Amino acid sequence: MTNDWARAESLRSALTRQLVADGTIRCQQVADALQAVPRHVFVPDAPLDIAYADDVVVMKRDRVGVATSSVSQPSIIALMLEQADIRPGDRVLEIGSGGYNAALLRELTGPDGAVTTVDIDPEVTDRARASLDAAGYGDVAVVRADGAFGDADRAPYDRIVVTVTAWDIATAWLRQLRPLGRIVVPLRVRGQTRSIAFDRVGDHLESRSTTLCGFVNMQGAGANYERHIALGGATLMYDEDQEDEPRPQDDVLALPREQVWSGLEVGREEPLLDLYLWLASRLPGYCVLFTDESPWVPAIATADSLAYLSTRAGADESHVELGCSGHGPGAHELIERLVEQVLSWGRRLPTFQVHAAGDELPPGFHVARRHSYITVSWE
Repeated sequence: MTNDWARAESLRSALTRQLVADGTIRCQQVADALQAVPRHVFVPDAPLDIAYADDVVVMKRDRVGVATSSVSQPSIIALMLEQADIRPGDRVLEIGSGGYNAALLRELTGPDGAVTTVDIDPEVTDRARASLDAAGYGDVAVVRADGAFGDADRAPYDRIVVTVTAWDIATAWLRQLRPLGRIVVPLRVRGQTRSIAFDRVGDHLESRSTTLCGFVNMQGAGANYERHIALGGATLMYDEDQEDEPRPQDDVLALPREQVWSGLEVGREEPLLDLYLWLASRLPGYCVLFTDESPWVPAIATADSLAYLSTRAGADESHVELGCSGHGPGAHELIERLVEQVLSWGRRLPTFQVHAAGDELPPGFHVARRHSYITVSWE
């Protein structure tokens, strides 16, 4: 047992050094927290090499094999902790439990702070309670409840950290967050999930930083899922607020294909989700297209036509040229609109605000949710 703990400490040190070296961790307090918390205690069935790998450990799946609970990838956790900027003495609420992240939060708040972690699944809260006690974090409050309602008994909070994918900012979270407090939440908009650090400014939220991420989906009152529309050998995906968007005929992809190339080249490994969100904010009929050839591409659809982003080899092997393909009688017009917006993007970066439903909204692209509006603006 002594040898196991020594090896675990060695692996934990190596993981922390790796995350510091690659720039994921920039804050010494976050590095100290990852070094202090024994991750293997929270994944007791995983070998030590797996427990201290920079990878997610799935803890529970539903009947069809979809992950419903996991201990998140350390690099993603570290990025969100950096975003949260937790200070000694802070009161922190975590939505979505598992124990490991709550222990890291407790390290960051110090002896004068407090951490509450909430989860809807009794198996998860029981496991979190046992693991936190075993690791020496018995003063973390573990609450079995629907995370959409937070935990009013221990509010208000300086920080709220959400570790499940959310489609909306729950009204309770905004109410339970102190003025000038911060919430870090993996927010899903138009098919992509970003961890966004929002500060409370008056009665609304304003983004301070964003990073791409992925988490298991929120359950309970806050659960929501995109709508998938079968389209021959492909699938179109729409958000909840796109009920009125037109859907093309099932055989549209079997119609002759037209292609136009933009002349714009990007790095083969360059993330393009900012471009995709730009297109979503500029083009009516925006959706996401899945095919066997292209697992995830932005598209626009009408009742009889479909156009979508395409790529081909660029001037060298490290670059690709962006273009558009389309099918149907209106394909040419849709392609022209797509190419025009690809060329006008200019690598702008998005910023986000969240207002309660009924509030006056700032200029920008507005995404309606059940309890709020997400406004996307561009720097």
